[in-house]
Amino acid sequence: MNNIRILLILLLIAACKDHKRSQINESENMPEAQEIKAPLPDDKPVLRSFEGLADTTFVRLADFSEDFLYDMRYATENNFLKAKVYDCPECYTRVMTAKALIAANKDFMKKGYKIKFFDCYRPNSVQYKMWEIVPNPQYVADPVKGSIHNKGGAVDITLATLDGVDLDMGTDFDFFGKRAYHDNMDLPREILDNRKLLKEGMESHGFWGIRTEWWHYNLTASSNQKIADFKWECK
Repeated sequence: MNNIRILLILLLIAACKDHKRSQINESENMPEAQEIKAPLPDDKPVLRSFEGLADTTFVRLADFSEDFLYDMRYATENNFLKAKVYDCPECYTRVMTAKALIAANKDFMKKGYKIKFFDCYRPNSVQYKMWEIVPNPQYVADPVKGSIHNKGGAVDITLATLDGVDLDMGTDFDFFGKRAYHDNMDLPREILDNRKLLKEGMESHGFWGIRTEWWHYNLTASSNQKIADFKWECK
């Protein structure tokens, strides 16, 4: 009887060893586990180059730099006209203006700021719309004569921190009054310093401002360009 029990125990041990060998062999024959990679985010759009473009060509600024901020007021009703006069918010300029803006912005970014746009190139037909709403040359350029905005050489801008916080310039964009004048020194030091930072930075890249609007800058080289009515497509 004892011999039978010993024999059964030996058979059970042998069966367990065979099962383990089978598991080992199966694991050796299994394909290696493959690393599962998370899908990569969509590639950023490739910025365009100015190579081959004439200085007078109109271009969309966002196609050549991702470093600007935008608050295109005339594509909204949040402006002194209280009317939307652009179909969609885009910032176009001539190539010569775009190059100067990108160069100026690079210098501002070294100091911790970047340019924010309120208005850029303005088709002459839009100038006529604005004149119909406010036919006063103190606030809107006569569309027959046109403005440098219509030539693709003027921009309305401010400065913001790299995190997107606007610097205090003393008034909102398109505030028509003495508080917006460059030569008004009766303002807090912080405001005067902010305006000086913007003015000197723009002037160092060929722009000049007008006395009554701290936000408006013209590129000197664009003043001899023709009034244009180029219109961009809304996407």
